[in-house]
Amino acid sequence: MKSRVFTQAHRNAYNKDGFIILKSFFSPEEAGMLLKAATMDESIKKNTFGRQDSGGTETKLALWYNHGEDLFGAFSKNEYIIDAVESLLGGRTALYHTKIMQKEPRVGGAWEWHQDYGYWYKNGFLFPSMLSVMIAITPANRENGCLQVLRGSHALGRIDHALVGGQNGADLDHVNEALKLFELVYVELEPGDTLIFDGNILHSSYRNNSENARWSLISAYNLASNKPYLDEPSSAYTPVEKLPDQAIHDFADRLTNPEADFLNPVFDKSLQK
Repeated sequence: MKSRVFTQAHRNAYNKDGFIILKSFFSPEEAGMLLKAATMDESIKKNTFGRQDSGGTETKLALWYNHGEDLFGAFSKNEYIIDAVESLLGGRTALYHTKIMQKEPRVGGAWEWHQDYGYWYKNGFLFPSMLSVMIAITPANRENGCLQVLRGSHALGRIDHALVGGQNGADLDHVNEALKLFELVYVELEPGDTLIFDGNILHSSYRNNSENARWSLISAYNLASNKPYLDEPSSAYTPVEKLPDQAIHDFADRLTNPEADFLNPVFDKSLQK
């Protein structure tokens, strides 16, 4: 697929900035397939939960492990995605978990400033050899609370995190100083655009003040050798088997794998994003 290109220039930009935006990595039609599946999938509906921000508004997500041969796995295990991730992490990669992020119109809450490794460190991962891939399912812009990143802030390393509302947020003194040093980038995306970002980059998002929902698929990856010492699902360290690009269309009607292990926030206190 001509649009699914990841080059040395992309790698260099990622290493420098802590993120890279791949415009049109997937097509709007493919993003539409994801939106249709995510809104129809009863398992996702049943396992969606919310996290409150510091202002008391709530944003929703569903998170699961044990990725199968379904439409969501066709994206998160796509051969071109895994090739890009493994080139950045430097070895065989594990697909830790996948999330459908659901920021609803007018009421969808914010995400406080944080690093993903701020969570994952507490889950027993010793090394920050971890990153996330976000595929825009709907448009993401300033009005509907798109992601914001501090360019180059991954160079700071891990910052201490504590509860902010119902979320784990980075220490605000560090965040405020970082805001003076690093460029703030609004990650505005069209459906199918793909963002890859380092586990230590500082990022946040505002609440959704628009009439339009902001949905995205975010998959978290770990260097397979970076096995956590705490009891995390085996997906955290099992090398992922790539799926051919054609699987996106072959699995168009396959919803979440029945074996998917959804996060239950009642019992899981890690407060993952």
